[in-house]
Amino acid sequence: MKNVAVANPEAASGRVRKWWAASRVAIEAHLGPVEVKFTERPRQATILTRRAIDEGAKRIIAVGGDGTINEVVNGFVDTRGAVAPDVTLVAFPGGTGGDFVRSIGMAGRDVEQALAVASERRIDLGRATVIGRDGCEVVRHFINISSFGSSGLIVDKVNKATKALGGRASYLIGTVKGLIQYRNQRVRLRVDDETLEQVVNTVAVANGRFFGGSMMIAPWAILDDGLFDVVIVGDVGPATFLRYLGRIYRGEHLGLPEITVLTGKSVEALPLGKASVFVDVDGEQPGRLPAHYEVLPLAISVLAPWTRAVGVRPRD
Repeated sequence: MKNVAVANPEAASGRVRKWWAASRVAIEAHLGPVEVKFTERPRQATILTRRAIDEGAKRIIAVGGDGTINEVVNGFVDTRGAVAPDVTLVAFPGGTGGDFVRSIGMAGRDVEQALAVASERRIDLGRATVIGRDGCEVVRHFINISSFGSSGLIVDKVNKATKALGGRASYLIGTVKGLIQYRNQRVRLRVDDETLEQVVNTVAVANGRFFGGSMMIAPWAILDDGLFDVVIVGDVGPATFLRYLGRIYRGEHLGLPEITVLTGKSVEALPLGKASVFVDVDGEQPGRLPAHYEVLPLAISVLAPWTRAVGVRPRD
């Protein structure tokens, strides 16, 4: 089986290259020989992944942060929107965010230990259609979470800042700066057949559970249920958001009066004010609202330990 690793050597302030050198022997002991491709510029991981799949790769190993994993996932999808059905993704933690790997039981794991108990499982992908910086529609696929509102501004600040302090600290600093600058916006939101209109701070369209450097924004999200968990943080100001932050990290915020949770296969989001509402897709900022989201059920195969990976949705 042909294995190709696509790695971002600049992720985590350059620590990924050293991590790969130290971990390669253990990875190859479990998966077999690995051909490695280091990225040199943004969005190149998508090109390298598509090329590797076209050349017969059956496993793509993504090494980097959530942005790198997102670029690799988009390489699984061709220009017609078809997902490579017989290729498996392996995602190793690295970079600033590391949120998706938390949802699959890979975070904080020794490489050899993780691969020893790993198994393949098909999970959902999300497809987001937004307005790009040039005013044209942009389609991006995501494996973890897309969100909009203050999170779109926060991601931009995190991506432009130094990552020397580590992922959680970088996101926390970016969160404070973004919340202070952001002004809540009114949006019209349609989740399947339910429509609501309100002023929001952040809306997370979640396949996975974590975003923003380990905030458990969607603790009930399940990766293979064919549904998004749509977590709506209403008209809260910076002080209130920061006061709730500890509960959000622990996933204990869903009972708060300013927070609403809906589930659905399709989401439409329309801005009702004059200000742009920016979108975050797996830690990257491809554009702004309006946005359309749809679930691609069981679209991608992932090799992972899966320990603590599945959310538990309470019974009605």
